[in-house]
Amino acid sequence: MKIGGGVVYECSRATALRTLFLFRRSTASSSRSVRSSSSSFPDHISFIKDVAAAQPPQHLSHLLKLLKARGESIISPGAKQGLIPLAIPLAKSSSDALTALLRWPTAPPRMEMPVVEVWKHGVRLLAKNVDQFIHRILVEEDAKNLLESSGMLFHAAAEAGEKLYKKGNFAKSQISDIDVYLLRKVGLFPDVLERKVMQHFAKGDHVSALVTGEFYTKKEHFPGFARPFVFNAEILLKVGRNLEAKDAARGALKLPWWTLGCKYQVQYHWMIIFFHISFSLFFFFPFLPFSSFIIYYLSVVLNG
Repeated sequence: MKIGGGVVYECSRATALRTLFLFRRSTASSSRSVRSSSSSFPDHISFIKDVAAAQPPQHLSHLLKLLKARGESIISPGAKQGLIPLAIPLAKSSSDALTALLRWPTAPPRMEMPVVEVWKHGVRLLAKNVDQFIHRILVEEDAKNLLESSGMLFHAAAEAGEKLYKKGNFAKSQISDIDVYLLRKVGLFPDVLERKVMQHFAKGDHVSALVTGEFYTKKEHFPGFARPFVFNAEILLKVGRNLEAKDAARGALKLPWWTLGCKYQVQYHWMIIFFHISFSLFFFFPFLPFSSFIIYYLSVVLNG
């Protein structure tokens, strides 16, 4: 099974279905037995081992303490009502943003579970693994004015934080732009790359914007996520490169739609028109690729 523009996930369909079945079957019993609790860290670890059938991230408990220290409420891993089955809830912020781990059913053996923010329409990638997310949180905390930073997050991160980031390293690097520091010293993040693209556009540097957008979609960076292709399609349309935008949109549609990273702002009348046209054309011209109609429709939606 191919996901993420050519990344092969070596796993049988039976294994994937078994994982999903166990996730769903466990949800009801887990949510009844464990509610939101500040002492539920062992529950997350056992849930990942016994239900998700995966190896818990080494510093998961440190991340949970870190999330709690910045004011988020720890959520039971079984509180999955209304969420996609593959999400393992961790914490919820005061704005109801839900942080979770994503358990790909067909992930490669060495691929760690990414950290995501769960929305009603899908997920948004926060970091490719727990350590990277902890590292970023600490860097951003350190970059704050000393009067604003209490050091509470560094205390919560404990030895994991000391291993990943030493306080003061951002200032010592003499890099003034925190986004540049994150990309150079921590890792690649979707929101950071998207900000860089928009900054290039703001400066009138369309070439750098397009190069960064293309870099964003490289298959090894965010395998399995459609968001990079959606964003690249949008910026290509912005500069009038419609054919290339359709190619990027095609790449997005090959991936799970709940990884698009955007709301489904589809008008009802557009859906009716699209399906009437696509069905009619497909009926009379069955040799034409059906995906071409979907690509056309997406380009119409992106053009507003």
